[in-house]
Amino acid sequence: MADEGSAVSRLNHAFTWSALLRRPNVVYAIGAGLLAIVMIAVPLLAQQTERAKALSMRMMCVCGCNQILGVCNHVGCTYSHDMLKEIDDRIARNESDDLTIQAFVQEYGAAVMLLPEAKGFNLWVWIMPVVAVIGGIFLVRVILVRWRREAVHAAPAPPVSPEHLARARREMGPDE
Repeated sequence: MADEGSAVSRLNHAFTWSALLRRPNVVYAIGAGLLAIVMIAVPLLAQQTERAKALSMRMMCVCGCNQILGVCNHVGCTYSHDMLKEIDDRIARNESDDLTIQAFVQEYGAAVMLLPEAKGFNLWVWIMPVVAVIGGIFLVRVILVRWRREAVHAAPAPPVSPEHLARARREMGPDE
């Protein structure tokens, strides 16, 4: 029994914090876990309101990662955190969404917008795909109608003489 008691005390000693923290691998694992928690928590705390999240989903991150601002996970991005904080600050000051978007467009350019406004040339860009599809369908229809018309008006084949018909039957052989 004495051996069992000393084994239990050795086991309890092995799992104390001071014993665990003397092992470098355990310290590294705890540090990596805390770092992961901080890296996950910082972007989540950057936006507090649903309105800020919705507004950030309408903008692009300008660091060059080509991701939506609200979900930018680019490692080392120096823009997204500041942009999200600015959105939160503007919403805290009760600025309208349009005013916030205008301020971002003035500061970062039109490239910050996920979907460009439908004005001027951008309106043409929005309309052109629909016009191209409708025009393509119309063009295919016109071509098919012309081909049918040409097929109907094609000259009939010349009549086959009875001698040629008899020769073809002889060469084909008897029917089975």
